[in-house]
Amino acid sequence: MASTATYTAPLTATKVKTRRIESIDLLRGTVMIIMALDHARDYFHGNAYINDPLDLTKTTGIIFFTRWITHYCAPIFMLLSGISAHLYGLREGKKPLAFFLLTRGLWLIFAELFIVSVGWTFNLHGTTYILQVIWAFGVSMIVLSALIGLNRKLLLAIALILIAGHNALDKIHVAGDGGAAFFWAFLHEQRPFFFGPVLIFVGYPILPWIGLITLGYYLGDLYAPSQDPARRHRSLRNLGWLTIGFFILLRATNLYGDPQPWSAQHNGFFTFLSFLNTTKYPPSLLYICMTIGPAFLFLAYTEKPLNKLTGKLAVFGRVPMFYYLIHIFLLHGIAVIAAVLSGHPASDMVNLTTWVTANAKLKGYGFGLPVVYLVWMGTIIFLYPLCKWFDGYKRSHIAQQKWLSYL
Repeated sequence: MASTATYTAPLTATKVKTRRIESIDLLRGTVMIIMALDHARDYFHGNAYINDPLDLTKTTGIIFFTRWITHYCAPIFMLLSGISAHLYGLREGKKPLAFFLLTRGLWLIFAELFIVSVGWTFNLHGTTYILQVIWAFGVSMIVLSALIGLNRKLLLAIALILIAGHNALDKIHVAGDGGAAFFWAFLHEQRPFFFGPVLIFVGYPILPWIGLITLGYYLGDLYAPSQDPARRHRSLRNLGWLTIGFFILLRATNLYGDPQPWSAQHNGFFTFLSFLNTTKYPPSLLYICMTIGPAFLFLAYTEKPLNKLTGKLAVFGRVPMFYYLIHIFLLHGIAVIAAVLSGHPASDMVNLTTWVTANAKLKGYGFGLPVVYLVWMGTIIFLYPLCKWFDGYKRSHIAQQKWLSYL
């Protein structure tokens, strides 16, 4: 069977011409689809306005897993961003890569502040800024642009120190709303800051995310032209099982790797949920192992030609930013209509000054999980032809319109 990770030109001193690696597009598209489930849950599930879906004293198995499965999205996407950066460098060279990472990182930070935050809140007054995953990608890309000139051993060391070592900082807190507190939140502690009427919520502390994108960049060498596909398969398979095994063993000890230890619950099933309930903000060592281990296995076992279904999933993976921006505004727009039909004024869903589920006016609003899943599936079906169109346009025009590489 021919590998989809083959290259169409010999390696030169600075560049190689590459094909897209379809297994990466497939994994990215899969997690983009799963991501939309979490956002549909945020806007439409009645329980989201009352309880934390991961609070084992107030959740059910299906509610827990509806939230938990979406944990795989951000870390896998960050890992793939690092791999894709490596492939871009193979194709264009390191200097163009550094420029691209820097400029795309700045664009993503701008997009988070002035497009994505508006999409989440429909607040046009400039009083709410939620620094989430797009922000984390932007900052991580900027940092990676400065790291790519380092030798591979040092890159790996930096990645592992940030991923495995940041939990040693869990007990450090900086009080107040000053510059030192904000800088510490930027690095390692999720929290809101109020500067007069302006809310800045640091949702994604950055240290482990930088480690993940750097690890992805290091592992991108597995897809270099000189690499044997069979060796890549073995490496990814072994990495996957080793990472999953490491997660299970370390999590079982409760010694290190997550600020939230698991504990025995009222029955075995909920004890199992406690074992899986690792920390995302910032992503703990165990959270990262739990999520990227299966990603390695996915990449190992899907490096094959796309079929009818996987070809459709990969479409979303080729236009992730386009998809991300549209789906936020779409889900929020539908939520405004749903709130009005539920007897709430539209103002309860617009001009938000905090995260939608923290809006006290919306307590009592919402629907059951069947509605959430229907909205999610409807959103994916609606977005597919748009993404397919943009994918075709992007691929046929990117050589002349370089801005398309930023979406």
